[in-house]
Amino acid sequence: MGIDGLVLMALWAILVAVKVFALFDCIRRPAEYFPYLNRQSKPLWLILTAVALLTGLAPGLTLSIFGIAGTVIALVYLFDIRPKMIEITGKKY
Repeated sequence: MGIDGLVLMALWAILVAVKVFALFDCIRRPAEYFPYLNRQSKPLWLILTAVALLTGLAPGLTLSIFGIAGTVIALVYLFDIRPKMIEITGKKY
């Protein structure tokens, strides 16, 4: 495995960690607060972040359209939904 392979494996590991964090954060958030965000429901975010994680489990999909879409979903949750949820609940968990 060359340098490029190591870089891809490191990128894959980082993105899987981001997707795992997004999914478990979504799991821990109370469902009753999601409507106050004027965003989608908790079940939909659970499905989206779970599918995002599934796309990240295969290292070969990291830079494919599916892997990138999964990364975007996880990042949208982490940088849009999560901060608003923390603002509403006052809990970072």
